[in-house]
Amino acid sequence: MPSIYLSPSVQEYNKYVIGGDEEYYMNLIADAMVPYLRAGDIDFTRNSPGFTLDKIVEQSNLGNYDLHLALHSNFSPSNLTGILQGPDVYYYAYNSPAKRAAEIISNNLKSIYPNPELVTVIPNTTLGEIKRVKAPAVLVETAYHDNYDDATWLKDNINGIAKNLVYSLTEYFEIPFADPYETISY
Repeated sequence: MPSIYLSPSVQEYNKYVIGGDEEYYMNLIADAMVPYLRAGDIDFTRNSPGFTLDKIVEQSNLGNYDLHLALHSNFSPSNLTGILQGPDVYYYAYNSPAKRAAEIISNNLKSIYPNPELVTVIPNTTLGEIKRVKAPAVLVETAYHDNYDDATWLKDNINGIAKNLVYSLTEYFEIPFADPYETISY
């Protein structure tokens, strides 16, 4: 059974242009992922909203995870507030499994994001949450929370984003995807 460390943002100070904050919305996505993870037999440990980045890294490194998945939303520099859009999928630049996971996640997000050409994969060597954990790590900036259209898309697509992320995990782990909400009709 594959195992992930699921790390929704603990940054409640990053406010959304539509109300709410990054920690709130990323935890909604993580909550929505749980039934899909369980249906797909993907074991997970999840951080707590009260954790610091150091505690997240420490807890992740105590486990033997196949992937560390961080969920965040982005914000623009002050001169571009409200202008930038699109999910950015970061991975630690020197980790091939992380690169593969980031590419899978990015490709699948393109199928649900309204402007697929704005979904990017970005190698990185400075983000602590992907640099300091021992598991292959991906940090998904799901949308720009200072952009009204992005923030609204995220709010209106919590379950779709969650399903898409877990679908990406099943593709990465090469296991079948199971939808716990599919009904069987006779």
